[in-house]
Amino acid sequence: MTELAAPLPHRKIIHIDMDAFFAAVEQRDSAQLQGKPVAVGWEMSRSVVCAASYEARKYGVRSAMPAKLARKKCPQLIFVKPRFSVYQDVSRQIRRIFERYTDLIEPLSLDEAYLDVTEPKTDHSSATDIAEQIKADIWQEMRLTASAGVSYCKFLAKIASDINKPNGIYIIRPHQARGFLDQLPIAKFYGVGRKTAAKMNSMGIFNGADLHRRNLEELQSKFGKAGTFYYNVVRGIDERPVVSHRIAKSIGTETTFASDLTDEQELLTEIEYLAKELLHDVQQKSIKAKTLTLKIKYHDFVISTRSKTYPFFIDEQTLTRCGAELLLQAPLPKAIRLLGLQLSNFQYEDMLLNNNLQLSLDFA
Repeated sequence: MTELAAPLPHRKIIHIDMDAFFAAVEQRDSAQLQGKPVAVGWEMSRSVVCAASYEARKYGVRSAMPAKLARKKCPQLIFVKPRFSVYQDVSRQIRRIFERYTDLIEPLSLDEAYLDVTEPKTDHSSATDIAEQIKADIWQEMRLTASAGVSYCKFLAKIASDINKPNGIYIIRPHQARGFLDQLPIAKFYGVGRKTAAKMNSMGIFNGADLHRRNLEELQSKFGKAGTFYYNVVRGIDERPVVSHRIAKSIGTETTFASDLTDEQELLTEIEYLAKELLHDVQQKSIKAKTLTLKIKYHDFVISTRSKTYPFFIDEQTLTRCGAELLLQAPLPKAIRLLGLQLSNFQYEDMLLNNNLQLSLDFA
């Protein structure tokens, strides 16, 4: 089969990734935490670490690690309860720094984003210079460090930002892409998780050079649509644009209990807490929704969902009441480990004001 030639690179993409974001904010705001191993999260039997400082990472503490294991790895670990509203505020301030340089910004989460600076808003013509200046602005104004990856496509910029962490920058120029990807371990490819990496290893694919030798048909047969993605990116082909406005299909919140709950009143109290948290998120995003979904995970990890759609937009009172009604609409057969609430079927207020549009999106 004739190999596809990569299109002439012409974009300048930066991926900014904040360093240990939640933990770094906590260390910045408390002198007692600076230089100490910090884990953001709750130290309960079923809790997990939301974020770990670099001091904690030296002991093997990582995000998503059970709190109990984190404590075992680092006995002097300091647990700090998360302050999500603070992290959101800081993220918004960082976003405003990005906006000085480009309007093409695609946030991936509170702590990372793609920026297309092919045609920047400043006199800087070098993407590397812009990335360095953004990092400097974040430090000077926020007292936080960020790492940056610079390349001609999103895939390479994302991988590059992780290479010189923390507080680093790495550039992959078009003529360097093939050599860089050939030596890259397959587990380091963005989009290749542990299971996929293990499957590729079983096929004799351990790095980019091994992947590059496989043809499109084989990769598609083994990995479906993802096979096409792997075939292209190992050749340095990624034409995905930086999308500055993403329409979310749903927004939700959930909580895992320290111990399984069976008491109806306790569960209703948790629903009330979740409803308040969800309402805050929705108001921040200027969203209105008509569909509420309750997620229930039982002690044996079986998950069930219950939904209700209204002909009108759900307000605060309706949100709490509907959550309670969904919980009680059928008997709960066993102890509950987790509850979650999710809103969907949105209408965005800013779109209504500007375009008189109504959006109806399916739950996903």
